[in-house]
Amino acid sequence: MTTPMNIRSLMQPHMLRLEPYEAVDPPEALAERAGIPQEQVVKLNGNENPYGCSPRVMEAIQRLDRFHIYPDSEQRAMRRALGEYVGLGPEHIVVGNGSDEIIDLILRLFLAPGGAVIDCTPTFGMYRFSTHICGGRTVSVPRDDAFRLDVDAVLRRASESGARLVFIANPNNPSGNTTPREDVVRLLEAGLLVAVDEAYYEFSGSTVADLVPRYPNLVVLRTLSKWAGLAGLRVGYGLMDPAVTEVMLAMKPPYNINQAAEVALLVSIEDRALLLERVGRMVQERERMHSLLERIEGARPWPSEGNFILCQLPEGAGKRVYEGLAKRGVFVRYFSTPRLRDCIRISVGLPEHTDRLVAALREVVR
Repeated sequence: MTTPMNIRSLMQPHMLRLEPYEAVDPPEALAERAGIPQEQVVKLNGNENPYGCSPRVMEAIQRLDRFHIYPDSEQRAMRRALGEYVGLGPEHIVVGNGSDEIIDLILRLFLAPGGAVIDCTPTFGMYRFSTHICGGRTVSVPRDDAFRLDVDAVLRRASESGARLVFIANPNNPSGNTTPREDVVRLLEAGLLVAVDEAYYEFSGSTVADLVPRYPNLVVLRTLSKWAGLAGLRVGYGLMDPAVTEVMLAMKPPYNINQAAEVALLVSIEDRALLLERVGRMVQERERMHSLLERIEGARPWPSEGNFILCQLPEGAGKRVYEGLAKRGVFVRYFSTPRLRDCIRISVGLPEHTDRLVAALREVVR
């Protein structure tokens, strides 16, 4: 009788030590957890667009008759459309299966085995997750008490660790604050490869995309998940030097963007007037939510330039409030890290979602 093989012994050791990314559950799972019908769920945990995608996207996908044809590996139509949208030539653009894929491609291209990446914590968890997937290590550089980037500390830790790459979420997720342009330029001038994640650009208007032609060591990440409501179709893109574009297009999976996602991107760019008008409504609702949260005793909302608000709670109350809201069918994001364990992150929803949230939060905090 042969001894069963220990299949884990063939796996990469760093994968066995991987801490999985904490993704959000779909509405049906949240409804089951709360014991309520799905239509009663207030889902404010994924920074999704409550208005959904453009109606023209649904119409275009219904008319699509190319599901049996492979997509364009060179992404020609998408890169032209995005170039017109952002004001850069298509030679600067690569489209990914969400901006998460662009993060992964950047790491595969520039990160040596065991190499270091600067992670400006607290921030978007995919930077750390993807770095470890690619066999690298993250060097944490904490933000200050107001979640601002400590540029001097980044430069010092990069020098000490040999890190050549730093990710900067702008606005930062989950704190919602932006990084001054001059801070990004300092890091670029120091010779670091700087990946600026502008997932929430349409909500903030803060960008360094115009610096891409000037600095070959700058990559800007964007997505259509938030402003265009395409989170479920996974469409993101990167803006970068043409030399990086050339290699990234060669190394990515050849058909990484499916036909439906390509059509959705093209139609969203065409219908951006409607989508950006919705963004304006979400910004207004963000400010209304902030004002209402300020009136709740024990709650301290941080100013935000994204489509979410980080709300500070009394010491030790973070998880209790998160669970209390969930029991009432209101789902927000909770982070168990020491810096954020007394906070919840709340996505901007429709006005009625804000009202449900505020009423439930008053009950739970009290």
